[in-house]
Amino acid sequence: MSYVLLQIASIFLAPELIVYFTGKDLSKVEAVSQGFAWTLFITQGVAALIIAAILLRNKKFLPVFKGKPSGFGSVLLWGILGFFLAMAGQIVGAAIESVFGVTAGSENTELLSNISKTAPIIIFAMVLFAPFLEEVVFRRIIFGGLYRKTNFWVAAIVSAIVFAAVHGELQHLLMYLMPGLAFAFVYYKTKRLLTPMIAHFIMNSFVTVVQWNADKLQQLQDMQQSIILFLQ
Repeated sequence: MSYVLLQIASIFLAPELIVYFTGKDLSKVEAVSQGFAWTLFITQGVAALIIAAILLRNKKFLPVFKGKPSGFGSVLLWGILGFFLAMAGQIVGAAIESVFGVTAGSENTELLSNISKTAPIIIFAMVLFAPFLEEVVFRRIIFGGLYRKTNFWVAAIVSAIVFAAVHGELQHLLMYLMPGLAFAFVYYKTKRLLTPMIAHFIMNSFVTVVQWNADKLQQLQDMQQSIILFLQ
């Protein structure tokens, strides 16, 4: 409930922050970017603190599966593996989408990347707060709740579909569905919510680094193609 209320509060906070930054001699685009970035940082940061406090006080909330949870070493390894599974899933999803003529690339990712270059504070929301909050909501609450009443596959698919739908790009449903399944899988294997959080954190960090260095990567690709053409 606290998370939902904070999301609603962001609707009222963003315009106020945009007005504030407009008065700082910034362009309209810069003011909007700063306002949006700080809104995400504040609301998600507060939500993360509230939920973390709740989890620390109510330790009975976290356990979902029977059996002993994995140790930190296994959690870390499965978290890294979860990242690779999620990325592999996205590649497969992108390939399937291309068959149906869906344009490659996520508008959400591109938008957030562009905002981060003007307002880097949003990176904290993207890389730290979002993985924590989304894994609590989609993996512990939705997946965990459904798993107790159904089975792994029903819980994993439904939670992954909701995860994909909430991101607002239904044309890229598979691109979000695949990571959702990967995160549910590593959560199930280790019985610890920290595992998909690690995988999600690595994935968002990787995407952020790639987006920030997109121009350099394009230059390297062009250089490689030039060398190949020269050698032919």
